[in-house]
Amino acid sequence: MHELHAGRFAAWSTAWLSGRCSFDEALDALTGETAHSVSELPGADGAVPLGTALAALRGRGERRFSLVLPVPGDVRGLPRARGLPEPALAAGQVAVGSTLALVPQPLGSEMVAWTAFPLSSPAPPPVEGTLRAASGALDLAVGDAARTLVGLDLARWHPEVPALLAGLAKAAAAPGMPADTDPLALSVLSRAQRLARVLDLAMADAPGAAVTTSQAAARDEALRPLSDAVRDALTAAYNAVPR
Repeated sequence: MHELHAGRFAAWSTAWLSGRCSFDEALDALTGETAHSVSELPGADGAVPLGTALAALRGRGERRFSLVLPVPGDVRGLPRARGLPEPALAAGQVAVGSTLALVPQPLGSEMVAWTAFPLSSPAPPPVEGTLRAASGALDLAVGDAARTLVGLDLARWHPEVPALLAGLAKAAAAPGMPADTDPLALSVLSRAQRLARVLDLAMADAPGAAVTTSQAAARDEALRPLSDAVRDALTAAYNAVPR
């Protein structure tokens, strides 16, 4: 699973819009060493830096952005906006506010181009389960997928897999989130990110392996519950707002 720029944007823009961090803290966390630009922002002439777009959000009445992770067959939380569905599905991630949706597109390792889509109707409520429910669902999905993961013999082709799975039991914190993020959200996010990496490796064919279409379909179907649980956990963690 690619980096979730929309998740980080949801977390940090919400922290700034709600007064939980400064503008500079949010912008530094979102950009780092990478250049970000936003096109199609209402009222802007051409593409603008992410900082300019971030500053404009409060003036538009935005108070919170939420992560949506659409996939074919499941576009829960995706709002109505002209031209949004295709790029949203291609990116697999969207940051959704009350008046705008923002879709990121990485251009190499040093540039992220965002496109803004004005919403034609109010956005639906964020799609998010409770953190405890998401954490429990991850545990169940990992257990159910264990036999499939072992059968794929990932450790033979990808030596990092055992460490990724072993680390699930540790209370590791996901870096790069606002300082007041719920500790449970950090734990869920860390575990989901590790499992997303395992899924990326599991979905890729082993080097030199001849995998038929039916074998790949069976593998993907067996791992679908885990994939769904990871998506739900990532959404819940990035969208968690401290009480």
